[in-house]
Amino acid sequence: MSVPQSVDRALALLDLVADAPGPVSAKALARGAGCSLSTAYHLLGPLTARGYLVRGPEGYAPGPRVPALHRSFRRHLGAGTAVAALLPHVRRVTGAEAYFTAYSGGRITVIDSTTPLTGSEDPFAPGPETRAHATAHGKVLLAPLSRAERRRYLSDHGLARLTERTITDEERFEAELAAVRNRGVAVSVGEADPAYTCLAVALPSRPDRALSVSLPLEEFRRRRDEISSLLVLAAAAFPAGSE
Repeated sequence: MSVPQSVDRALALLDLVADAPGPVSAKALARGAGCSLSTAYHLLGPLTARGYLVRGPEGYAPGPRVPALHRSFRRHLGAGTAVAALLPHVRRVTGAEAYFTAYSGGRITVIDSTTPLTGSEDPFAPGPETRAHATAHGKVLLAPLSRAERRRYLSDHGLARLTERTITDEERFEAELAAVRNRGVAVSVGEADPAYTCLAVALPSRPDRALSVSLPLEEFRRRRDEISSLLVLAAAAFPAGSE
């Protein structure tokens, strides 16, 4: 299905503002979206009027409507009060940053985490997860799917090589997921980011939701069994039907 050009450009402008480290001028936005300055202003007007953007002396920035969208997004994917309590608990008991991830509609998304909003070095920040094959939370969410569902997912997203440890062969990846199903815990050792390891478990009541942590490789080598056990306990204690 083709997307109307004006809609596509308006979304491109939103993406440019969202990904920028600070306010963005209209000229820079027009250049980034590949449109004229007059077209950019034509689209920026309603986006600003509806609160998706704000305009300041240095350019455009995300507007007051954005937090409401984020809350709605988290609510629809199950990141409610129980998850809000779970993640800080996991952070306290493991000493590692914690994440809540969901599989829905053929997509994997990191919904929430304990990392600071200003943190720029987190390799698993909330948002669309495009490297699921190389992350523990991606593996644990893909593992229970049928082979046909996984093939569709991999056809859409691929098995890109991100580090020298990334699994890029489909049959080897299938063997890895079989091991995940057997263990109940998924591990990614430097597969998405060479400096970090992540561990993940699915919620017993929701195999399409994952709880995970990330930590430096050296710490993982010292504490793998301990952290795996703590994750399993935390997921098991999560009340069924509560998100």
